[in-house]
Amino acid sequence: MLKKHLGQAIKNRRKELNITQPHLAELAQISTNTLYKLERGQGNPSLDTLSKLVEVLGMELKVEVKQNLDK
Repeated sequence: MLKKHLGQAIKNRRKELNITQPHLAELAQISTNTLYKLERGQGNPSLDTLSKLVEVLGMELKVEVKQNLDK
């Protein structure tokens, strides 16, 4: 998933829940700056950061690793 798409999904869900960026950052125990960057598609969040955000937002994070067998 592209960072921009991920950031937009988080931003959209935050707005659906009527939560401000500073409040979401506080609830997820991350910095407000990290959230700002993520929502703009500029951040490079860790899985831990993403896990905290999706938990607060009631979302689900799926990580999939595929092996390319064509080689």
